[in-house]
Amino acid sequence: MFEKAANRGKSIVSVAACADLHVLEACVHAFEKGLAGFILVGDKIKTQKIAGEAGLNISGFEMIDEPDDLLACKKAVALVADGTATALMKGLIDTSVIMRAALDRETGIRTNRKLSHIAAFELPTYHKLLFLTDAAINIAPTIEDKTQIIENAVEALNNMGIVAPKTALLAAKEKVDEKMPATLEWAEIVKMQLPNCITDGPLALDNAISKEACEIKGIDSPVGGDADLLVAPDIEAGNVLYKALAFLANARCGGVVLGAKRPIVLTSRADSADSKLISIALSVLF
Repeated sequence: MFEKAANRGKSIVSVAACADLHVLEACVHAFEKGLAGFILVGDKIKTQKIAGEAGLNISGFEMIDEPDDLLACKKAVALVADGTATALMKGLIDTSVIMRAALDRETGIRTNRKLSHIAAFELPTYHKLLFLTDAAINIAPTIEDKTQIIENAVEALNNMGIVAPKTALLAAKEKVDEKMPATLEWAEIVKMQLPNCITDGPLALDNAISKEACEIKGIDSPVGGDADLLVAPDIEAGNVLYKALAFLANARCGGVVLGAKRPIVLTSRADSADSKLISIALSVLF
């Protein structure tokens, strides 16, 4: 993934409220890998102090001094809106603050598309990269929302070079059950035959990632046991699965927000520098 991102050409990431150690570490490592250049927007003195104490060389980055976090977000978004930067990255700032600036109707980078989050996981127990949507943005998506969430993710994976990603629509069981609305919605979406992907559902998680589970249960699915993309029925399921993979399954992971004019690197302030580095690579590829 890093190789592909490095071969994409010149990418510039605009970082809002950049005075954060893990953010700066990720930016420096991404720069060293040739993934992207960076424009750091935030408190210049504080940022230089953090970098100096950590031995991080940020001399190759453009810096815009803006101690006020709200104004830093607005300036970072403006760089993406005018085409100077190709992605937006959250620094040490609340998600609500940067998203308010990003979604401003006059100066932001919103489109008429639904915003959604996609995460990538490298797992010791799975044979390829595994993607998950949506674990962070849409709380209780309608069937129309879910369709757009899938389309966002599929387009991103297509841009990454994954043709016709196998897309598993997750539920608690693999059979349609009138008592479980998600299973009805997934069955309806499968009938739509969304373009540029192979969808199947409802599928329980074991069916999506284990061919053995499919064989035992007698499930004949074009996605079963080989899913590229997992689609959660709601934010609760998605968020629990994301954190289970990250904290219990020792996954390397990162994520970005899709649906704006450019990708938004929206990692948690508690995420590691490695997770932020992976997220930067995703923003370049997507």
